[in-house]
Amino acid sequence: MASTSSSTSPCKYDVFINFRGEIRYGFLSHLSTAFHQKQIHAFTDENLHKGEEISPSLLKIIQESCVSIVIFSENYADSPWCLDELVKILECKESLGQLVLPVFYHVDPTHVQQLTGNFGKAFGKSVHGEQVEGRLHKVDAWRHALMEVSNLSGWDSQDVK
Repeated sequence: MASTSSSTSPCKYDVFINFRGEIRYGFLSHLSTAFHQKQIHAFTDENLHKGEEISPSLLKIIQESCVSIVIFSENYADSPWCLDELVKILECKESLGQLVLPVFYHVDPTHVQQLTGNFGKAFGKSVHGEQVEGRLHKVDAWRHALMEVSNLSGWDSQDVK
């Protein structure tokens, strides 16, 4: 992990996990259990205190994490929320040296990189919503973040034996 200046506070969380809800009770629950057993303090959205505004809270938590794990799944990109988190994760990688680890869970990494297949279709749903709202700058940021993070060295569930 990249070193940070002495003025930067230590990480509040070891790991921030960015994911789409469909993996919550399968892969994510196993990953969270493994982290807990190894005493790795991982944050998932179920750790949010009730009554907090979700977006500002999550953006702050991403910034306070040492590592972000991005779990790309088939429907990941149809969530503007996930994509907004991904943009913040990339910002923290670039400005704070945060370690970012992608996991391709039942999705081909090239589909994420090239926005093709079912992943590309899911992305199209998010893009359409932003086009209607006139926020094309957001779509450009999402594309950039998807390309940058999906090109990092990570894990592909199709390669696990």
